[in-house]
Amino acid sequence: MPDKTLELAKELIARPSQTPRDEGCQEILIKRLEPLGFKSERLPYGDVENLWAVRGNAKPLLVFAGHTDVVPSGPREAWKSDPYQPEIRDGHLYGRGASDMKSSLAAFITGIEDFLAKHPKHKGSIGLLITSDEEGPAVNGTVKVMEWLGKHGIKIDYCVVGEPSCTNKLGDTIKIGRRGSLTGRLTVRGKQGHVAYPHLAKNPIHMLAPALAELATIEWDRGNADFPPTSFQISNIHGGTGAENVIPGRLEVVFNFRFSTAVTEADLRRRVEEILQRHGVEHQLQWVLSGHPFLTRGTALIEAVRAAVKQELDMIAETSTSGGTSDGRFIAPAGTEVVEIGPLNRTIHQIDECIAVDDISRLARVYRRILENVLL
Repeated sequence: MPDKTLELAKELIARPSQTPRDEGCQEILIKRLEPLGFKSERLPYGDVENLWAVRGNAKPLLVFAGHTDVVPSGPREAWKSDPYQPEIRDGHLYGRGASDMKSSLAAFITGIEDFLAKHPKHKGSIGLLITSDEEGPAVNGTVKVMEWLGKHGIKIDYCVVGEPSCTNKLGDTIKIGRRGSLTGRLTVRGKQGHVAYPHLAKNPIHMLAPALAELATIEWDRGNADFPPTSFQISNIHGGTGAENVIPGRLEVVFNFRFSTAVTEADLRRRVEEILQRHGVEHQLQWVLSGHPFLTRGTALIEAVRAAVKQELDMIAETSTSGGTSDGRFIAPAGTEVVEIGPLNRTIHQIDECIAVDDISRLARVYRRILENVLL
């Protein structure tokens, strides 16, 4: 018989749900959930589709969270097969979203189906929080659903996020927190002129260079037991008119902090401004906070997930806070214990994204076991 988790993953991958589009993925999930007794709320905000589905109203409430949207495929001719026509080659399922994170969505569903088939009268409740806005601006997705839940007095006790968390083998890593993300958009004002007459111009690149060198080498903090040190990276620089004999009149720089709990957003802003002012840089600076760092300090969910990995995969899962942001940053502030466990992250966002076929059904078994460890 065909593997039901694999078949569902293929069905989802075949939907070209480039962020913020859902392309009917959530309706596929709803059709599987409603026969199980789930009540579904469709929560659209702007051009984003969100789904809140729940079975039961008792405590504790265990929620699986994920997203149906994917990043752009990139040039299709670079793929060995069409990114939206799932294909199995050499024991791997290929397609955009195979790892991030449509296989996890499929494993949520079949893991729940198998759990309910064996334990229809479990304690507590099961929920799913699904968005099509995780890979995009993340303003009309999970954050809006959390606001809606708050208004309706719904408190999530435990949340399993299906983001690809593993490095070398399925189950080797679970995320128990994430660093914060703070982006700065810096504009340096100069005066345009001829390169042969620099005394009549003001080069914003030269003005910023000493400050930029200091920003790139400073130690912002040393991290702590839970997080690595804060990092500063420049992602974009734009200056110049395109002519080789013109001093530009302005320079635009985009940089990002991934910051730990050893420092605050306010500290980072203040120190950057102090450096720019000390170097006499005439500038404008806009800040965008994508999320504060979060850390699950409770042990109940972490231990339930680690036990499930050991029971199903015979692996000892390491805990980590590395990597980028996830929608866990919107869920944790409500006092929810959040753990992320999903496929290997080796090919996410890449050409020929893939997941080992065997890992898809194994992940479903881990999710089923988490339900058993929490709700029995």
